[in-house]
Amino acid sequence: MGKKINIKNLPTGYQSFITTGRHSITGDEPLTSKGTDLGFSPEDLILSSLAMCKVATVRYIARKNNWTIDDVDGEFELNVKRGTDGSLSTTVTGKIKIEGDLSEEQKAELIKQADACYVHRMIEGNWDIQPIQATNELAVTA
Repeated sequence: MGKKINIKNLPTGYQSFITTGRHSITGDEPLTSKGTDLGFSPEDLILSSLAMCKVATVRYIARKNNWTIDDVDGEFELNVKRGTDGSLSTTVTGKIKIEGDLSEEQKAELIKQADACYVHRMIEGNWDIQPIQATNELAVTA
């Protein structure tokens, strides 16, 4: 069975309560989109997923190789451009700062592995997003 979330959209702005059943976050749209800006935007959530996967991969690979690292911090930016045909083109740039007793070769390997993290490969892979279904009830409510 795949990953599953439940989402409850609130009547104020576009606030959404998003839960996995164990964890929850608040989503919203910015004020410029008539939201209340009280939570992560959909774009923030996508970028956060990618960024978290990359920095977690750095730590995972370091632990796997018994390399000593301290803080792993990242800064990522997402820019979307709309083509004349309405298509979207997205560019993500990022930087990762890795503190620890590492050689340049080890740091290069960590960055290489971060660029091949699961979410990165998933986003670049094939997606089959099925049409949503309208329903009068859900199996699980948020």
